[in-house]
Amino acid sequence: MNKRSWLNRNVIGMSVTSFLSDASHEMATTVLPGFLAVIGVPASLLGLIEGVADAASSFVKLWAGWIADRWGHHKLLTTAGYFLAGISQAVFAFAAGWPLVFVGRTIGWLGRGFKGPIRDAMLADSVEPQVRGKAFGFHRAGDTLGGIVGPIIGVWLLSLWHDTALGDASQPFRRIFLVTLIPGVLAAVAFAVMVARTRQTANHELRFWPTFRNLPKSFRRFLVAVGVFGMGDFAPTLLILAATTLLTPQFGVVHAAQLAGIMYIVRNVVYAAMSFPIGALSDRIGRKHVLFVGYLLAVLTMAGFAVAFALHWSNLPFLFLLFILAGCFIAAEDTLESAVTADLIPSGTRGISMGILGTVNGIGDFGASFLVGLIWTTVSPVAAFTYAGLAMLAGTIIVSTL
Repeated sequence: MNKRSWLNRNVIGMSVTSFLSDASHEMATTVLPGFLAVIGVPASLLGLIEGVADAASSFVKLWAGWIADRWGHHKLLTTAGYFLAGISQAVFAFAAGWPLVFVGRTIGWLGRGFKGPIRDAMLADSVEPQVRGKAFGFHRAGDTLGGIVGPIIGVWLLSLWHDTALGDASQPFRRIFLVTLIPGVLAAVAFAVMVARTRQTANHELRFWPTFRNLPKSFRRFLVAVGVFGMGDFAPTLLILAATTLLTPQFGVVHAAQLAGIMYIVRNVVYAAMSFPIGALSDRIGRKHVLFVGYLLAVLTMAGFAVAFALHWSNLPFLFLLFILAGCFIAAEDTLESAVTADLIPSGTRGISMGILGTVNGIGDFGASFLVGLIWTTVSPVAAFTYAGLAMLAGTIIVSTL
């Protein structure tokens, strides 16, 4: 592996792996809100499921990075995480209600949480610091290409199998969940075969809490901004549910779910297209400046959904625009938060730092997903998106002061 080149074996291997893994995950995510609607699960439970799954993922992230830094074996641990995430979506195929969906989602997020910080630490160690933005941007683009292909396959299969449901509207969804096994398992195989081990020295003396207390003050301030923003940054399945809800009166639930899935595909296309340019731009003008703009776009996205619900507006171009903005802000968020962390933290404790970042994000995601779902159900969707936008605005203001 040539570390001097940002496009080396590990960057390519991790990008291919993430492409396959995200194709599996997003294929299920795209059709999951429609499936839950068919089997009668309300928005509040979807928010709870996503929130608890995020919380489980966060707990694992916190300790996975520390375990990797302490014991080494980064590649083996990451491969195991990909395998666990890859098989989890198939559990949905056997669900009669929300409990088994909850189990499958939690298992999947445990796997995703375990692999994430260790993989990001390996990626940061695979390139020189001055081109780190490009490497993270390229990887996020590969990851998100899977988020394009997966939903396309999901929407296509939903259309293909819709007429063969034989009176059970849940059957097409269940078959799609089983199909996710193919890219999911291939992701684990790809990581094991394509990615070379980075240079890792086990540090058996590494203690979690002393290491946490000694992290740079600049990193801890950055975590505050990420955490506050994250309190409004809910799971993307709720965006799909929002579009489905707005469009159902006009198109019916199945067609609305298909259109919402297409919007999510557009969001992921923008995410993939923008990740590398955003990473490259951050190498030139500074990551925090670009991240501030990305956070600001998130605030505008939430405001747009609040307006759409307030006006009962199912205008397709407007909803597509909101999903385009969502693609832009998530590209900045996912690319730059990890890259900023890598810049602030030395290699020996980068795994634990990536895990802490993931935990802070996950706690925010749990709170956001649960609260947005709860406010949606008990008050209104307008109030839910207003809350999300205000939380994101607070995080944006904090980022501007770093």
